[in-house]
Amino acid sequence: MSNPIEGLKPEAVWKHFAEISKIPRGSKNEKQIATYVMQKAQELGLEAKQDKYMNVVVRKPASPGYENRPMVCLQGHLDMVCEKNKEKVHDFEKDPIEIVRDGNVLRANGTTLGADNGIAVATNLAIMEDKSLEHGPLEFLFTVDEETGLTGASNLKPGFVQSKTLMNLDSEEEGALYVGCSGGRNTIGTWTVKLENAPGKTKAVKVHVKGLKGGHSGLEIDKGRGNSLKILNRVLLALNAVGARLAHIEGGNKSNAIPREAESVVYVPAAKMRQAKKIVANCNSIIKAELSTVEPDLAITLEELKDKKKGKVLKKQQQEMLVKTISALPHGVIKMSADIPGLVETSTNVAIIRMEKNKIVLTTSQRSSVASEILEILHAVRSVFELGGAKAQHTEGYPGWKPNLESPILKLAKSTYQSLYGKEPAVKAIHAGLECGIVGEKYPGMDMVSFGPTLEGVHSPDEKIYIDTVEKFWKFLLTILKNVQ
Repeated sequence: MSNPIEGLKPEAVWKHFAEISKIPRGSKNEKQIATYVMQKAQELGLEAKQDKYMNVVVRKPASPGYENRPMVCLQGHLDMVCEKNKEKVHDFEKDPIEIVRDGNVLRANGTTLGADNGIAVATNLAIMEDKSLEHGPLEFLFTVDEETGLTGASNLKPGFVQSKTLMNLDSEEEGALYVGCSGGRNTIGTWTVKLENAPGKTKAVKVHVKGLKGGHSGLEIDKGRGNSLKILNRVLLALNAVGARLAHIEGGNKSNAIPREAESVVYVPAAKMRQAKKIVANCNSIIKAELSTVEPDLAITLEELKDKKKGKVLKKQQQEMLVKTISALPHGVIKMSADIPGLVETSTNVAIIRMEKNKIVLTTSQRSSVASEILEILHAVRSVFELGGAKAQHTEGYPGWKPNLESPILKLAKSTYQSLYGKEPAVKAIHAGLECGIVGEKYPGMDMVSFGPTLEGVHSPDEKIYIDTVEKFWKFLLTILKNVQ
């Protein structure tokens, strides 16, 4: 099998990217990758330390003649989102990511690639080891658990980072400089399960929604993509016409991902099985037509199950409350920004549902770049849960990052990009949680900008990175480091 990174530039970045792709590094499973970074720093003779949360900071002295320049911190996160296609056999706790090259794109074989934010980790490792580069004193901050709560950044302590300027390498659009981000919190609804025996003369069937693109619940929330939980719920509502009774429901995997798949087990009166199949087929046709442009691979299927021993189903009243709640929960863009064209200001995502032995748990996520608006959408979602008989609670969440268009590092980045590529970079805010929001809260006065190469489909098995943008990103970053005053 050919080496997918052979011949790619910059060689050092891709070498490290391939190496870290062999190391399990899902959120909350970063011990191996953090140890790897510490070992690399020690091999290079660089100062390095790790806090009890496994965040790592490495310091590299200035190159000759640059000793009086201000210290700059380059920051990225060690963890990745672990998503795979259902049929893909892959253990994220031990199996390496299988990198595939497809022209100008790198992707993975049936899983997330981990370029979010492995490309920052690889870039930092490449700069750490390269003694030919020109720069002032550098810090490299590797945080943990960014993807499931930004807890690494949230636990940074005073003095762990010494720089007053930080470049976050976790944005996903080459040629764009990000200067602000949304804050976010989750709202979780929980029902205590009330079960009874499935009615007689019924058959168990599985209803499955699959083939959706999913994606990042902030970055792709305005793309009109299908939500598997909302679609499955529409089918369940339609199956009320044949008296279908719900035995099991599950879907989604991450609170920060639009759910791609969902399934339920329902009991249908045997005499109405043909009608039930027609209902599901009709839902498939209607919803595929609605989403044909953005979700061409959507499939809604019904499969009869062998059910020798009748199972349990939700009591009718609870089933009704559950499906009505899912139907009423908002999903998608709530408000666009009036100040920054094209920026989603506030949104909400119906993300994960799990039916356990004695409870049903439904997780949603809310984002906004306006503090008062996130409180409003949190209240709206909580109200729907409580009206639907669920116990609702909010997670603590993370703060937003208010743009500073007079930022010195932003001005340097803009002029550098103009001089290198002959055009102005786009200055943007992002509808996602960047660690800059937390870093700015932990280290008041930190001057920050965020940028990176072009990635698409992050948080899903469709994740890809555009090879040519990595070389541009690398050159841009090194030129900034050379010119920081």
